[in-house]
Amino acid sequence: MITVAADSANELFAGACQQLLQCGVAVSPRGMPTREVLGAHLHLRDPRRRLVDLPPGRLLNPAFAVAETLWILSGSDDPWIFRYNRNLTRYTDDGRLQGAYGPRMRRWHGRIDQLDRVRDLLSRDRDSRQAVIQLFDPEQDTRGHRDVPCTLNYRFFVRDDRLHMHTTMRSQDLWLGFGYDIFAATILQELLAGWLDVELGEYHHVVDSLHLYDKHLAGAGEIPCTPEASELMSPISVDWAQFDTVLAATVAGRDPAIECPIWTTFAAVMASYSQWSAGERSRAREQATQVPSELGRALERWLDHLATQVEPTGDTVGAIG
Repeated sequence: MITVAADSANELFAGACQQLLQCGVAVSPRGMPTREVLGAHLHLRDPRRRLVDLPPGRLLNPAFAVAETLWILSGSDDPWIFRYNRNLTRYTDDGRLQGAYGPRMRRWHGRIDQLDRVRDLLSRDRDSRQAVIQLFDPEQDTRGHRDVPCTLNYRFFVRDDRLHMHTTMRSQDLWLGFGYDIFAATILQELLAGWLDVELGEYHHVVDSLHLYDKHLAGAGEIPCTPEASELMSPISVDWAQFDTVLAATVAGRDPAIECPIWTTFAAVMASYSQWSAGERSRAREQATQVPSELGRALERWLDHLATQVEPTGDTVGAIG
């Protein structure tokens, strides 16, 4: 069991890499050589410092980070997500990711919006211990699909007027998956804190099997022990009544017409990447330079990275743990 605590996602990722390299043991699930730690608690003290961005060693595709987050929050399993990471198509059955989190969170078995239930429960009972979003579904996930959710559930607690979030995962690819998962989860946490009118608390990420595939061990070893902290991301908020409308507008690249500017930033990040994928490289780069803050800089670095690839693709995420 390892425990790593840090103020930012960069520092948390670096600390987890060090601990896994020191304490991990060799295993080969599905014949894939892997270094693994059983039992990991990764504790992020400031969830708004959520972006893992450690050039040149570890770059994330910020467009996929944003797109996947919106895809999940909107309750979607639609294939538009493949525009931002086409490697995910390897894990589909019948053209869709059967383990997609969004439908399970927003319309469990077509009936229950778990996010709305959690929001309502904590609005009525701030001290509740029952605020759970369940993602693993035995009925669905024992059918032999290529994609089985790595995340089991999210839990939320309001204490001292702060919303704390706990995530439990059965499996986590530290190199490929962690940066995207923590980005999406902490945005969910911040939005829920806003709907409850409480402060943003701390984030706890508990993983049963935290691992690195052997092909990523060298890269993990080059991550600096004391990296620069992730920047503080701009606040994100939206009224619950407008939530789905704003999500749809942002995904479509339209102005969501609300005061919180980060939604427009998200739309610009996705639009720039879409232009790049369509072959409009100059327009994509020009738009990337206009995206503010760390997301814009990360996007510029990612486009530079793509330009060096023989066959540019989205970042591969360890969807199958």
